[in-house]
Amino acid sequence: MELSFIWKSFLLILGGILLLRIAGRKSISQMTLAQTIVMISIGTIIVQPIVQKSIVKALAGAGIFVATILIIEYMELKFNIVEKFITGKSKVVIENGSLNIKNLKKLRLTVDQLEMRFRNQGITTIVDIKTATIEPNGLLGYELKEDAKPLTVGEFKKLLDAYFPSLQNEEQNQSTQKENIFDEISSNKPQDHPKYLQ
Repeated sequence: MELSFIWKSFLLILGGILLLRIAGRKSISQMTLAQTIVMISIGTIIVQPIVQKSIVKALAGAGIFVATILIIEYMELKFNIVEKFITGKSKVVIENGSLNIKNLKKLRLTVDQLEMRFRNQGITTIVDIKTATIEPNGLLGYELKEDAKPLTVGEFKKLLDAYFPSLQNEEQNQSTQKENIFDEISSNKPQDHPKYLQ
């Protein structure tokens, strides 16, 4: 009796992993409302046979849930109306450094909770934000104002090229002379290394 219980549990876990793998890889924070409900339902269904002794029905039920979510996602790809209804759209919470109180109320999100999310992203002041949205999966999206954006490597290279053109040419010459560690992979030819390192 105990061995049968262990075998059933093992089979249910494997079946659940397979079904969830088919459903897709998303963390809970990235799931839409429909996906979260399906995942919770699958977990509940898979546990039932331990009590009710019906593995086939449990896996079939979980399979139906996964098939449902795949159909929903296909419909969302084909029809914008379905996507808007099931997943929802992004809500703008900040425009040009100003809070959109109306959308914050719709999202039932306090200013303190919004500020906490910005602090987690390393942003200290709302005035620096051009636009911020709460995405359908609950994550925060934002665009900084021009003066608050960090300097990119591309922009830095342009500055160097504008003020120190000779320095830029020297760096390019040095980089072409250096050995590329990916040459062996791209050319499929082994490189010469000491024998004790090969």
